[in-house]
Amino acid sequence: RFFVNFPSAKQYFSQFKHMEDPLEMERSLQLRKHARRVMGAINTVVENLNDSEKVSSVLALVGKAHALKHKVEPIYFKKLTGVMLEVIAEEYANDFTPEAHGAWTKMRTLIYTHVTAAYKEVGWAQ
Repeated sequence: RFFVNFPSAKQYFSQFKHMEDPLEMERSLQLRKHARRVMGAINTVVENLNDSEKVSSVLALVGKAHALKHKVEPIYFKKLTGVMLEVIAEEYANDFTPEAHGAWTKMRTLIYTHVTAAYKEVGWAQ
């Protein structure tokens, strides 16, 4: 859904930036591999919410890699986490209470704040 809603994000992915069909993207092994890495990082953050140093470390690594190596504009983290929030709310509509929504909104802010701090730390200028 992220690439359907924000097709400009595909520019950062040489393996599937020319794919137009959402089903083809969904079947892409490279995209699935990247999605697993993204969700793995988010899982690590969730599992370590009581360890602010670990959370900062994980998100700093993500931010620095995306700033320096991948040259991804940081706004895409806000866009991605927004799409994730939409999908979670839809997939778990019966369990997605206002409290759960609030928690995921805080998670979204946490991710964006730490990632953009890493961008600033490395002197991101686009």
